[in-house]
Amino acid sequence: MGSSLDREIEQENKNIRRLRFMVDLTCTLLNQTRLSREESWELVEGVKQYALRLFPGKEEAFEIIYRPRLRRIIEARYPLH
Repeated sequence: MGSSLDREIEQENKNIRRLRFMVDLTCTLLNQTRLSREESWELVEGVKQYALRLFPGKEEAFEIIYRPRLRRIIEARYPLH
């Protein structure tokens, strides 16, 4: 029988896989659908909220790890100039 720590690690790994899947899916949606710039940012905000449900209090990690990747896609599709 696994220890409590083993179960926590397993759950964290599962949450990481879920979040990676959601971010990858969002990247695909941003690249392949006809969303407006505003709708794209709303989608990013939804992913952030999902991430914070999986990892409460880790907003800064999301901002450092995932937002730059998502921002690059949006800025490439919707240049401001």
